[in-house]
Amino acid sequence: MIKNFKYRRVIFLKKYSTLFITTSLFAVFTLNTNAQSQTALNKKPNIIVILTDDMGFSDIGCYGSEINTPNIDNLAKNGVRFSHFYNTARCSPSRASLLTGLYPHQAGMGHLSTENYTEEGYVDDLSNHAVTMAEVFKSAGYATYMTGKWHIAKDILNKNDIRNWPIQRGFQRYFGTLNGSGSFYDPGTLVSNNTYIAPGENFYYTNAITDTAVKFINEHKTPNPFFFYIAYTSAHWPLHAPEKEVQKYKGVYDKGWDAIRTARFNKLQKLGIISKAAVLTERGVSIPAWENAPMKDWQVRKMEVYAAMIDIMDQGIGKIISTLEQKGILDNTVIFYMHDNGGCAEPLDSDQPEVAMTAQQQQIHPFSKDSIFVGKKPVYTRDGQFIRSGMGVMPGPANTWVTYGIEWANVSNTPFKMYKHWTHEGGIASPLIVYWPKGINQKGAIRNADAHLIDIMATCVDIAGIKYPTNYNGNTIQPMEGKSLVGAINNNPIQRNFIFWEHEGNRALKCGNWKIVSKTEKNKVFTEKDQNTWELYNLETDPSETNDLASQYPEKVKELALVWEKEAIRTKALPWPWDKKTKKQTSL
Repeated sequence: MIKNFKYRRVIFLKKYSTLFITTSLFAVFTLNTNAQSQTALNKKPNIIVILTDDMGFSDIGCYGSEINTPNIDNLAKNGVRFSHFYNTARCSPSRASLLTGLYPHQAGMGHLSTENYTEEGYVDDLSNHAVTMAEVFKSAGYATYMTGKWHIAKDILNKNDIRNWPIQRGFQRYFGTLNGSGSFYDPGTLVSNNTYIAPGENFYYTNAITDTAVKFINEHKTPNPFFFYIAYTSAHWPLHAPEKEVQKYKGVYDKGWDAIRTARFNKLQKLGIISKAAVLTERGVSIPAWENAPMKDWQVRKMEVYAAMIDIMDQGIGKIISTLEQKGILDNTVIFYMHDNGGCAEPLDSDQPEVAMTAQQQQIHPFSKDSIFVGKKPVYTRDGQFIRSGMGVMPGPANTWVTYGIEWANVSNTPFKMYKHWTHEGGIASPLIVYWPKGINQKGAIRNADAHLIDIMATCVDIAGIKYPTNYNGNTIQPMEGKSLVGAINNNPIQRNFIFWEHEGNRALKCGNWKIVSKTEKNKVFTEKDQNTWELYNLETDPSETNDLASQYPEKVKELALVWEKEAIRTKALPWPWDKKTKKQTSL
């Protein structure tokens, strides 16, 4: 039996020798292919996308500011700056647009993640028919990390529905907040991966975002590259910063908003960020001249704290860059820097007199250092101090809740008019800095091509040489809306027809140098008059939107308004939930 078995084995080997050899070669080929694929993956660049919160066009040094931002400025010096880059005018829509490469309504995020309407573009929960950059890069073999503000998932307090939390949308490690705003000393909805956590001792959110980013980079041990989304909440209200950082700006703003705004305008033109055709827009009827401003000490203090918040963030970006250098991977890392909307004129209670504290509020009410806070504004600090707000409350400490107001937001948006919420340039214009050591042929250059948050996905996919999916997790995925900026980075033109905006009934369309824009008299209340009212600007000759040409070129207005309406329907901005009493919810 044993002899016969050996014989049959020899016959088997002879009979199938060709198959055996072929299979062996295939196995070797597969191993080699896998090794080559891994080698190719190892050579792909790391990608870091940095997004800030409620900062205006001119709030960093290399875009005209007096605020000390040497690390961001150094990225610009060794990269490129875009002078016509746009966001969506509001935080949740911008974050959805950035991460998915779609217009926000296509991603289901037409408004804020806290609203949740029934219209498809406004369910305000990230769509399953949109794929995030983290999901795309994770599928391509990248490690995926995030620190900071999420703000694109509804029902964040429902532990049974975490499908749109960062970990479930492609990030392998996450630290940050799920909601849109909060104390920098005690932010609500602070999460590590999928678990709510307490902030701990000596906590300051901007530093925590930075330090955790540094930690994740240092702990990145695989040879695979990483995709990292760092979403700072600086410089969103409330105005919170350690006193030693605020003191750096003592005296800087004593000259007032008019002088600072003029200085920024002059610097922007000198830098070549804005053209000589730009003019400094009027400060606005609700903003007094500085010499007539009341409570100057308080007004100055607000801007000192705001500047300190940005300064601290810049220091953090410097730490991240140093970590990349120490690991020897900075030269193979692409870094994007941008803002989520224009400067924020929301007053909260900062335009109202401070209400005297009650006897109850004057008492100390401490609560546990390890307790979990999931709200937005705590009533008391962890050590028990009542949190004060209103005119005259000097911001900075944890027991204050103050915004910098329309006056300083007007400075942030120099030279433009309007603010966060609106689709005039002041609400949507943003810096974009791209640092790419291996892909930029002219360091420090300024690029004038029109670009938008929808382009970041397309650019990152292009740089990494990876594929954007048509299906993901059993869902059909919408095609990317954006254009790759790889060519534009090296001063080649982008072929695009227009860029589209809608937020709270505020509308805009930019087609070449022409821009139509319309604002509602009150956000989310859209009247019949609003439907037929458009402003028209030629941004080449009037980049500050000061000369409305609508009455001079009515046919151009009609032409562009028809394009806007078609796009609004296609991208799910229409139908919208605003003012449901209005029967006609289209632009014409």
